[in-house]
Amino acid sequence: MSKRKSQNPSSDIDAHDNDDFVSKSQKKREMAERQKVGTDLVELSDAQLKSMPLDDELRDAVLLARKIRNKHEGYRRQLQFIGKLMRSRDIEPIEQALSDLRNAHQQETTKFHAVEDARDSLLNGGDEALQSFIENYPQADRQKIRQLMRLAEQQKAQDKPPKAARELFVYLRSVIL
Repeated sequence: MSKRKSQNPSSDIDAHDNDDFVSKSQKKREMAERQKVGTDLVELSDAQLKSMPLDDELRDAVLLARKIRNKHEGYRRQLQFIGKLMRSRDIEPIEQALSDLRNAHQQETTKFHAVEDARDSLLNGGDEALQSFIENYPQADRQKIRQLMRLAEQQKAQDKPPKAARELFVYLRSVIL
């Protein structure tokens, strides 16, 4: 079969130059992205879901999807319905709220690792590490930290559970955070 050329070749060029033109593939990608946001909403906890800027219809659809999660086909259709609802809404505020939740979790993880690093440095670095820590956190109780460090060393030498190291972590968390 031969393809017929358009009578006016400039009209084909104009159609592709049009800024409003969105390919079918692009539309599908956008719909899949919106459905993914809907799936992310279904997987949130109750408290997190309450903090999302959702209208009643979308919130009800998300809650129903949570209820029928174990019914595979119904759950799949409900997710598609949520995706359909998302297409008619501005999802930027929802995406921003989801991003804020993810960032908050990342920040908590970073803080947790900072406390772990401080504890490990104190347990492995001795008095120099303690002095450095006290300079960074003058409100910390030097005597309590030193006592917990010694207990942790004793427990490690005796192959006992690291109870003092855990206590040191809890104390450092209260000082650092």
